[in-house]
Amino acid sequence: MIYLDSAATSFLKPPEVTREMILAVKECASPGRGLHAPALAAAERVYACREQAAALFHVPDPAQVVFTLNATHALNIAIRSLTGAGTRVLVSGYEHNAVVRPLYASRAAVQIVSAPLFDTGGFLDAFSEAVSGVDVAVCTHVSNVFGYRLPIEEIAEICRRAGVPLIIDAAQSAGIYDMDFQDLGAAFIAMPGHKGLMGPQGTGLLLCGQRGVPLMQGGTGSLSAEPGMPEELPDRLEAGTLNVCGIAGLSAALRFIAGRGIRALRGREEALAEQLAQGLLSIDGLDVILPEQPDRTGVISVVPREISCEELAARLGEEDIAVRAGLQCAPQAHACAGTLKTGTVRFSVSPFNTPQEVDTAVWIVRNILKISYKM
Repeated sequence: MIYLDSAATSFLKPPEVTREMILAVKECASPGRGLHAPALAAAERVYACREQAAALFHVPDPAQVVFTLNATHALNIAIRSLTGAGTRVLVSGYEHNAVVRPLYASRAAVQIVSAPLFDTGGFLDAFSEAVSGVDVAVCTHVSNVFGYRLPIEEIAEICRRAGVPLIIDAAQSAGIYDMDFQDLGAAFIAMPGHKGLMGPQGTGLLLCGQRGVPLMQGGTGSLSAEPGMPEELPDRLEAGTLNVCGIAGLSAALRFIAGRGIRALRGREEALAEQLAQGLLSIDGLDVILPEQPDRTGVISVVPREISCEELAARLGEEDIAVRAGLQCAPQAHACAGTLKTGTVRFSVSPFNTPQEVDTAVWIVRNILKISYKM
């Protein structure tokens, strides 16, 4: 199979991830639930992963790294912590439903930044103008539909100057772009373990600049006599038994990224994405929606003219090429691009893809559309 759906999950992973998960199944119980060897082995793996994440993202205290089930879980905690009925929230036009739906459920008053598609200067001007009238800002770092990289450093600076807490959705950027938690000064940064961080599904991280409000209540292995959740991080936001096996796999993935270097991995991904973009642009009957460089990432969306997006994706699937068609859980982004009715076919590469795979995928897309055009 040629896997070009890494924006959904990193199906292609370092082999160390699987090995560490299997070891954890054999050796680990639950952290904080005993002083026996299996419980201590679990606690050791969990803390090691916290330390690795803190080092990678420049978080001053590993306790500020909270484990979640995924980025959606992390975003729900962050949004619950800072919003409620009537809270004025500013968002980009590229947000995923993992942001939109929790905001809707909280009955916040949501304002969308209005700017032309992929216009970074226009976006920053509009964001600067609107931010003084809101209580909270939420912004994705990279669009999961179009691979557009928003100017998150400038956005964070605008929020700091305005005294507005910022929640960053790093679902498509964590592990791919350098991210300094202290420099950004965000209230929360949410990310999945299973995308750019190349860990297993069922893992995520919430980097916390504030204590946050618990989304769930329950056992933490600490302060068990107290009726309420502990006040201190990370226990405050980690009710119940952690996914120790998943965290062990994530820890291995973080070691892999630290060893190879984020910039080196990104360089390979960017080269593959550029090769893919140029190949897709050369195909008749295909509209390719691309931001300008350097705001382009490893995610590329296209719309075929003669067949539906779902049909193109299905035909690619028959050829063992994995892509995703539809709205990608981000209707706001499609509304901004004018693709809400059609959706797109999304291609997304990873450092584990090869130039030969990209060439093959482009060749097959060209042939599918040639056949469809003749029909």
